[in-house]
Amino acid sequence: MTTQPARLTVLAGPTAVGKGTVSADIRARYPQVWLSVSMTTREPRPGEVDGVHYHFVSATRFEEMVERGELLEWAVVHGHNRYGTPRGPVEERLAAGEPALLEIDLQGARQVRASMPDARFVFLAPPSWDELVRRLVGRGTEDEEERERRLATARVELAAEPEFDHVVVNDDVHRATDELVRLMGIAAG
Repeated sequence: MTTQPARLTVLAGPTAVGKGTVSADIRARYPQVWLSVSMTTREPRPGEVDGVHYHFVSATRFEEMVERGELLEWAVVHGHNRYGTPRGPVEERLAAGEPALLEIDLQGARQVRASMPDARFVFLAPPSWDELVRRLVGRGTEDEEERERRLATARVELAAEPEFDHVVVNDDVHRATDELVRLMGIAAG
């Protein structure tokens, strides 16, 4: 039996908006949605598990994958670490007709739009700038210099909101998750 390829959904937004939290909620409450696991050259944060939150790889391994065209998108984020989406697993899920979600940064979303313009692009927005700052500081995972770099990046990322098909405000994780899965054509629970 052949199936029609599914439509890819791309979730992006500024740093500290809660993309990872929304993704974790989808993973817990909507197991039928396949979430792509990105690769990164950064070190794991406390509690992050290799292969679940990210595939943590060396800069050399990452560069090899870029050179072989094995990444759907990739970017240097915050001027330091590389992040990317392995192409193969995404294409396999879509060909099987399974709902697929990419949680990526703005640069990556732009690359995916260039190569897969029929994908659905969703911008996850904070309820306010002050709340975004509170979340970033509250994480406690970055030093002051890194926080300032991420906030400068977030200002630029927020200005990209009009590039997206839909905007979901992350004022409540369950509500935002339910809205996102509805946009994907899945009945929210």
